[in-house]
Amino acid sequence: MLFCALVSVFACQKDPIPSKDADLTGSKVDVSGIPSDISKIFTLNEGSMGSNNSTLDFLRISDGNYITGAFKEMNPAIGAGLGDVGNDIVVIGNEVWMAINNSGIVEVVSARDETEIAAIQVPTPRNIAYDNGYAYVTSWAGAYANYGADYSITDYKNPKGQVYRINLRTKKVEGSVQVGYQPEGIACYNGKLYVANSGGISSQLPPNYSYDSTVSVIDTKSFKVTGNITVQVNLKGVFSDGKGNIYVTTLGNYYNVNSGVYMIDASNNVKHISDFVSIAAISGDTLYCVGTEQELDWSGAPKTWKAFTCKDGSKASFSLNVSETTPYGLFALGGDTFLIGDAGNYFDPGTVSLYRNGNKVWTVTSGVCPGHFAAW
Repeated sequence: MLFCALVSVFACQKDPIPSKDADLTGSKVDVSGIPSDISKIFTLNEGSMGSNNSTLDFLRISDGNYITGAFKEMNPAIGAGLGDVGNDIVVIGNEVWMAINNSGIVEVVSARDETEIAAIQVPTPRNIAYDNGYAYVTSWAGAYANYGADYSITDYKNPKGQVYRINLRTKKVEGSVQVGYQPEGIACYNGKLYVANSGGISSQLPPNYSYDSTVSVIDTKSFKVTGNITVQVNLKGVFSDGKGNIYVTTLGNYYNVNSGVYMIDASNNVKHISDFVSIAAISGDTLYCVGTEQELDWSGAPKTWKAFTCKDGSKASFSLNVSETTPYGLFALGGDTFLIGDAGNYFDPGTVSLYRNGNKVWTVTSGVCPGHFAAW
C-alpha cells in the first residue's frame, strides 16, 4: 500500500493537470528571444466603440501558438463576450485584470486558462495599477465621449474623475477618491499613486473649454490626494521606472501644444524630455516611444521611434524598421525585442508583430485595435 501511494504521488508530480485552454490553437510563431520566465503574453484588443467587440488574445510561449478570441472560447456562457472597448490590461499574480471602458466593468480572468473570476462594476474604467493587496482603477465617473459621425457626450455635467480601490482578494470596491478631469494612466511607486488627468471631455465643454494638465498624487495608505503636479495639457500615459522617476506622456491640444513625454523626479520637478511622443512603453532602464510630427494624420504620417534612459531622460540608441502604418500598442520585452499592435483601419481585425534587433520576425492577425499587452 505504501509503495502504491508513493507511485501515485510521483505520478502526479510528473503529469500535472493540463490547463483548460490547452486545446486552443492558433497561428504558430517564433518565440525565441522572448524571456524564459514568461509563460503567456496577453493582447487586449479594444474593438470599436459601441460595437461590443473587445477581445482577448494570448501567445502561449511553450508551443508558439498565438490564439485569438480566448475569452469567448473559454467563457461561452457569457453571451455578451468581453464587452465594449478594452482600455487596459495588467497581470496580478495568476490573474488578468482588464478595464472594459464602455461596459463599465473591470473583468478579472485566470491567467492559466482565461476563465472568468469576477466582473467588477466601475463606471467608465480607464487604466489599472496595483500595490499591496489592492488594484487601483482610474474612472471618468460615468462620462464618455462618442467620437465620429455620431459625436456625443454622455454627461454634459463634466464630473471630475475618480480612482477606485478594489480588494484583490475579495474583488470588492472599497472606496474611491476624486482626482482631476478624465483621468487616464496610473502608476504606483513607493506607496504613492500617480494619476494623469487628461480633461479630454472638459476641453469640449463650457465654460472653460480647457484640458486638464495635472498629475494627481495619492497616498495609498490614507487613500487621499496629497498633491497635484502641473505637467502639460491632455495627459495620457504614466510609467514608473521603479527608482523614483515617473514618466508622463501627453497628447497635446492638436493645435499649438505638441504631444510629448515628461519626467517627474523624486522631488516632483518636471522635465520636458521630447515632443512628438504618443505611445510609450518602459522596460528595464529604458523608455521606448513612438510619435509623429503630423499629429492630425496618425495613420498616414511617418512615425519616429525614440528611446530615453530612465535615470536622467537622456536619449538612448533605438531603431526599428517598422512597416506598421497605424501602431496602436507597444510592448517592450527587453533585449531589443518588441511587440507592436497595428490598428489598421480601426474597424477590421488588426495585427500583432514581433520585432527583434530592429527587424520584423513575424505578424499575426489579432482582434480589432490591438492596443494593450501584459505578460504572465
